[in-house]
Amino acid sequence: MNEHQPAELDLPLERRLGKRTAAALEKHLGLTRTGELLNYFPRRYLKRGELTLIADLPEDEDATLVARVLSCSTRRMRARRGSLTEVVITDNSTYGNLSLTFFNGYQAERDLRPGTLAMFSGKVTRYQGRLTLTNPDYSLLEDAADFNADEALRPVPLYPATAKLGSWRIKSAVEILLDSVDFSQIGDPVPPDIAIRDGLLSLSDAYQQIHRPATIEQARGARERFRYQEALVLQAALARRRAQAVGEEAIARPPVAGGLLDRFDGALPFTLTNGQRVVGAEVAAELAASHPMNRLLQGEVGSGKTLVALRAMLQVIDAGGQAALLAPTEVLAAQHYESIRRTLGPLAEAGMLGGDDAGTRVVLLTGSVTGAARRNALLEVASGQAGIVIGTHALLSDEVMFADLGLIVVDEQHRFGVEQRDKLRSRALRPPHLLVMTATPIPRTVAMTVFGDLETSVLSELPAGRAPIGTHLVGLVEHQAWEHRIWQRAREEIDAGRQVYVVCPKIGDEDREDTDPFDAPPPDEDTRQLASVVATAEYLATVQALAGTRIGVLHGRLDAEAKAATMAAFNEGRLDLLISTTVIEVGVDVPNATLMVILDADRFGISQLHQLRGRVGRGGLPGTCLLVTRLEPGHPSRARLDAVARTTDGFELSQADLLLRREGDILGSSQSGGKSTLRLLRVITDEAVIAKARADAAGIVAHDAQLDEYPELAQAIELYLNPEREAFLERG
Repeated sequence: MNEHQPAELDLPLERRLGKRTAAALEKHLGLTRTGELLNYFPRRYLKRGELTLIADLPEDEDATLVARVLSCSTRRMRARRGSLTEVVITDNSTYGNLSLTFFNGYQAERDLRPGTLAMFSGKVTRYQGRLTLTNPDYSLLEDAADFNADEALRPVPLYPATAKLGSWRIKSAVEILLDSVDFSQIGDPVPPDIAIRDGLLSLSDAYQQIHRPATIEQARGARERFRYQEALVLQAALARRRAQAVGEEAIARPPVAGGLLDRFDGALPFTLTNGQRVVGAEVAAELAASHPMNRLLQGEVGSGKTLVALRAMLQVIDAGGQAALLAPTEVLAAQHYESIRRTLGPLAEAGMLGGDDAGTRVVLLTGSVTGAARRNALLEVASGQAGIVIGTHALLSDEVMFADLGLIVVDEQHRFGVEQRDKLRSRALRPPHLLVMTATPIPRTVAMTVFGDLETSVLSELPAGRAPIGTHLVGLVEHQAWEHRIWQRAREEIDAGRQVYVVCPKIGDEDREDTDPFDAPPPDEDTRQLASVVATAEYLATVQALAGTRIGVLHGRLDAEAKAATMAAFNEGRLDLLISTTVIEVGVDVPNATLMVILDADRFGISQLHQLRGRVGRGGLPGTCLLVTRLEPGHPSRARLDAVARTTDGFELSQADLLLRREGDILGSSQSGGKSTLRLLRVITDEAVIAKARADAAGIVAHDAQLDEYPELAQAIELYLNPEREAFLERG
């Protein structure tokens, strides 16, 4: 038995439910322990006799519904032995009929007579133009008239179910637990003073009322109790991690008067924004402390995050340490390398001809740096000669040894797992300082939940000279002639001496999409041939409006040398138009690029579109982004494009993203490698609950960082943090 879990919750389901039921719960839901099933809450509740709207059923997904039988007929099959029983069920609306098919369904023929009310569970598919369920599981329901008055009011809990394990079978198993568990043996994670303050249900009553409520109001009260409990457990875990970080011993890296940072600041040809000064002061103070900095730096595309990070690196180098910058792609790592070397000038060329002897060295380590260049880079890192080391996952290789790693800067944190970050941290003599940068604006609720163990800074203003970006939705269904106008518009920019990006969701026609799986919209029935880099390059070579222009292509299947050569050509103005996948999404900085055309833009998510358009308008000239779609007006996916066209405020867009996308996409596989970690808590609607729990957790941990006086809360954290959820917490 797990010593951290109460015996009642840790008991195997087989001991309470029998081998057959326990095996089904493990096979279909992955549940093996009493506590796991008790915490498998209903997703909603039905009033007795309430019918499910068939028109709302999700196609190609498992569904559970309540409906009345309209007709039932059986016929012999011609091609093989046996019979087919066809049942038509209805929700009593004009179009609400659904066909069910049972192979050799003798029991279904007896049970499902016209007028019968039943609950059905199965996979919704379409056959010959009609919605259907094949061999569904079902459970007969009595009519409300057959109940006594109290029973008629009792809601029916609906659990997340599968085609092979219906909601009513889960309900039956839960009811056995409710009658057999000794709730007096289960400690309450919510401290008594908080439960009294908020008038929360007892744990025993909450479990009873969430699984078998007498009224919808009872279910609502139980859900509110568990929602707060979930928020408190999560926030206490994060607060404990913050306290542990403060207790770790790092090497202090205080500013050094007259050092590299002072000399760099003195040579800057522009003035820092107010935000850069404020955040820079926060970072400088934390680097000077003897416990590790753990800070998340949010900032709009082009707000100057990299400059803040570079100044932090120079402070660490002045204090004798090294800084590593971890980037998600080779293109971005190379961009950072060139940009930082260019920005530092002679300060990045210590020991080289024309370099500043009091400066440092910057090295690049990616998978494509090989041979003598790689050996030299590794030597400079190991000897401490290189103060700034920039790379991709190649930095995590065992052969990379640092002399004194003092600061890790992680760019676009959502692309890295906790194992990768921790592997780099382990290279330091003592815990290094950590600065996480993201240009994907994070709403306050998500920041409190996902990055809750990091302090947060926000750069909200853009540097002087950054031009606005105009974004326009180009609907080709209603405006077919606009397709030609797009390329005429591109030619106008090129003739004015500017450059153009064209972004496609695929590399070639045979490829899957190149959209971010964590950010892209869910796939639908879309059978369009999506734009690809290869096909678009072939097509644009024939477009008269672009005759004589210099066109290049960039995508992830090109080798590193070809990618670098293409980006260099575009950077230096030797290409007019670059056709690319999302490889240019982050970090790519070409000041002369003023127009971006995103083909099949509906295949990208909101934050990806926002990131992409941030590549134009970076040189003081106004930028334009055209979101091209072939979806018809009114299609749900166009709502995302409307949102992006409406505003360039990343925080407003991130809120729209939360509202438009399913919760599991926000806090699901991208965060934990599995389904949504959150059971009842919803970052969209529960900001007040999360904020209250965060304040309560901070108070608890400030009083008792080890939670010795709160053993039930400590146990709940252990129960909550299975390996997937631990990764969810440690994404910061």
